[in-house]
Amino acid sequence: MSRIAYVNGQYVPHGAGTVHIEDRGYQFSDGVYEVFAVHNGALVGEKGHMDRLGHSLKELRIDWPMQQAAMMVVVLEIVRRNYVHNGFVYLQITRGVARRDHPFPECSKSALVVTARKMAPLDKEALSKGVGVIFVPDLRWKRRDIKSISLLPNVLGKQQAREQGAFEAWQVDEDGYVTEGTSSNAWIVTKDGELTTRNTSQSILNGITRLAVIEAATEAGLTFSERPFMPEEALAAREAFITSSTSHVKAVTEINGKSVGNGHVGELTSRLLDLYVAYIEESGGPLKTDTWN
Repeated sequence: MSRIAYVNGQYVPHGAGTVHIEDRGYQFSDGVYEVFAVHNGALVGEKGHMDRLGHSLKELRIDWPMQQAAMMVVVLEIVRRNYVHNGFVYLQITRGVARRDHPFPECSKSALVVTARKMAPLDKEALSKGVGVIFVPDLRWKRRDIKSISLLPNVLGKQQAREQGAFEAWQVDEDGYVTEGTSSNAWIVTKDGELTTRNTSQSILNGITRLAVIEAATEAGLTFSERPFMPEEALAAREAFITSSTSHVKAVTEINGKSVGNGHVGELTSRLLDLYVAYIEESGGPLKTDTWN
């Protein structure tokens, strides 16, 4: 059966979904998006995603296309119609259709597209096998806390990683610090055993999985540090991993071609994966989701 998409008020076959050529998302990247993980038939981090979406819309002064409750009905219906038990939902809102001009149009209606895709169930063994990352310059704009659809620097970084045989690229800012991956948050366990990830600000996107890992770690009594770290500290780390809605907690075993620790998933990374899975299955996702920068 064909996949089903929701496009501006209609459920349509995925291949037949279209938007207007003067949609401002198409012409200006004037829009935002969210990616919800679906785990065992349930959305992960629903409140967090909707709160962050609200932040992104507010900062760009884009109107909600409908009430939040109605939007969640659409999201769940797309999950149902596509028979997604494990996978993800992609939701995109743009400022809508208007004559091409840089200033905000006086009259436009926000456009909404929602799609879903099946994925294999969360596999702890696969996540623990480990992947490689490389470092690339962070070329993005300075409001990374907004989940904008303007992702060309991320695309270039991800492509560079793939061409070098890596899974992800960790972006490095003008001060020489790692910000985050092109589609994930970056974590290390330092050579002294400190669990570390970049602090939230306008320099990174505060990931929903990142928040869930922090809450799970806190609940388990683990200590961690939210601060910038340099590539040199990452290269000397005992362990490393990435977090995202589609990668969950994925071990990093190689950075810039150099093995992390002993080149295998670390003890703390493995424990955090277990804690994260237990946490989202119990709570549904992070609970403290009101701060985005």
